[in-house]
Amino acid sequence: MSRVGKKPIEIPAGVETKLETGKVTVKGPLGEISQDVNPKLTIKKENNTLTVERPSDQKLYREMHGLTRNLIANMVMGVSKGFEKTLEITGVGFKAAVQGSNLMLTLGFSHPIVYPLPKGIKATVDAKQTQITLKGVDRQLVGQIAANVRSLKKPEPYKGKGIKYSTEVIKRKEGKAGKGGK
Repeated sequence: MSRVGKKPIEIPAGVETKLETGKVTVKGPLGEISQDVNPKLTIKKENNTLTVERPSDQKLYREMHGLTRNLIANMVMGVSKGFEKTLEITGVGFKAAVQGSNLMLTLGFSHPIVYPLPKGIKATVDAKQTQITLKGVDRQLVGQIAANVRSLKKPEPYKGKGIKYSTEVIKRKEGKAGKGGK
């Protein structure tokens, strides 16, 4: 059996789960999120834990077992604690600002970039305007929006200019060797 799929999911106080055939809805202090699941997988709620069980050892159910368990665990964690990604902007004149539900980015192009944030994602920018923090309850959506913002100006290897994740390390290149030589 799947080691991941066998783990029970702890439900913290203040989080409600609603189980339907083929759908799981989780509601907590930070919001509500729902996920479609395979209707053949059974999800049982006992006390403050959820467990996912598969009907047989067919390949499809083995694949879906651990995935479904992790998706539900991420939903529970999202509505109770939330998810966050931090991006750093490096470069002379590069900056960011939040205007309503839009992220305004100045990245060295001839025009500022207006990136509309989807519903459920909140962005904050620090005082120096070089650090963007994206927050939300949906782990996949937070990660996808962070990747989309990063792709607007990926960090280059010579000076490191661009947008990078705060945990990312840019492998720097040396540049031209200079005059001299043979």
